[in-house]
Amino acid sequence: MEKIFRLKENGTDVRTEIFAGLTTFMTMAYIIALNPNILTAFGSEGGSELWNGVFLATCIASAIGTFVMAFAANKPFVMAPGMGLNSFFAVVVANIVSLTGMSYLESFQAGLCIILVEGIVFLALSVLNIREKIVDAIPLGIRLGIAPAIGLMLLNIGFGSNAGVPNKDGGMFYVMRDFFGSLTPALAQKNIADGYPQMVLAVITMFVGLFVIVVLSHKGIRASVLLGMLVSSVVYWAGEAIFLGTNPFAALKGASFVPAFDDMAQTTLFKFSFSNIMEIGWFTVITLILTFCIIDMFDTIGTLVGVATKANMLDKNGKVPNIKKALFADAIGTTVGACLGTSTVSTFVESASGVAEGGRTGLTAVSTAFMFFLALFLSPIFGVFTSAVTASVLVIVGLFMIENIKELDLEDYTEAIPAFLTIIMMPFAYSISDGIVFGVVSYILLKLFTGRWKEVTWPTVMVGVIFVLKFIFI
Repeated sequence: MEKIFRLKENGTDVRTEIFAGLTTFMTMAYIIALNPNILTAFGSEGGSELWNGVFLATCIASAIGTFVMAFAANKPFVMAPGMGLNSFFAVVVANIVSLTGMSYLESFQAGLCIILVEGIVFLALSVLNIREKIVDAIPLGIRLGIAPAIGLMLLNIGFGSNAGVPNKDGGMFYVMRDFFGSLTPALAQKNIADGYPQMVLAVITMFVGLFVIVVLSHKGIRASVLLGMLVSSVVYWAGEAIFLGTNPFAALKGASFVPAFDDMAQTTLFKFSFSNIMEIGWFTVITLILTFCIIDMFDTIGTLVGVATKANMLDKNGKVPNIKKALFADAIGTTVGACLGTSTVSTFVESASGVAEGGRTGLTAVSTAFMFFLALFLSPIFGVFTSAVTASVLVIVGLFMIENIKELDLEDYTEAIPAFLTIIMMPFAYSISDGIVFGVVSYILLKLFTGRWKEVTWPTVMVGVIFVLKFIFI
């Protein structure tokens, strides 16, 4: 272990790394079921066979990509099909259906061609060091602002959209918007109706988890985040049984623990339909490839830089060591994911939860990857953990990431404003790449109009131009 991951050099040990990996997995395990739900419209498109295929592709691609990250780059970063990009992919597939009249499954297989090309393009850019040069083109102030921006995103997810309660009409009520956002508790109860008791239980679970994590962290107890998640899970299960009168483990009865590999082979595994994708026109295909590339590139760069900054992994020049290898692993993840049958695989922002637990090497990623493989056979068990449990973790990690705001030069407005726009726009737009867009473009403009244009490098200008063209034409 020491020879492979250099644990002592990075100030960590096997126990810390394994617990960090488990914590990361628990905070992002939602993607296992959510990704196939998004890509198949909760099973309504493509049949159960496609859902099973995407489910298996999600687990296997996440595990493989994360293993590559662990052994190639020795980083505690974890990979899985990216949120936002999977929704965009689903929209693209639906548009292919409407434009061509093909079935959803045929359109899905056509869409996988776009993801495959994206992965191959990224492999080439990584080998040629172009993606690394793009990272270097992002000004230091903006790079320092990425970590706090991701922190605000995690806070927003944790309290805003992570814990939701379904209503009888098929919609969702959320803690921050519908519970705390109501004028009075009585109004919240009226609006949420039958879901109100479950909402109250979710809120209690969130704050119990938050309290336990803070207390244990203050006492210097290792694995405080993981222990907090376990305590809050017990609270939720007990609340379900005692107050809601439901069995929290009912889904385990009659659940199948045998992976449906046959469904995957029939629907997604190497099921590329290049002839069908050209039905929408070559210009549209190229535009879609560019869109996926740009969004994924800056989402990944933002996550890598942000999490590495908080983990004190930056060198004296403010750069991420071995970022080329990390970007290469990301490209491998996307390419493998396309071959298996899922949308773009990218570095997950929830990697920050493992870093917060002390994870500093690829061993953290290895333990997470192992859990993804285990999920192939134990998925029903992971389903009993509610989103309310992970919400408190995301809040803690969000606060952990925000600390880096003190590193910003707030006296120089040409540096502070771009960083501030990055920090604010990222959670508002719910997009890492869009946050970086506002930061880079505003940086260029402010340096230009304040007479400090010599501080702007040509690579930075080129990145800014790409962003502008993306907003105009894509």
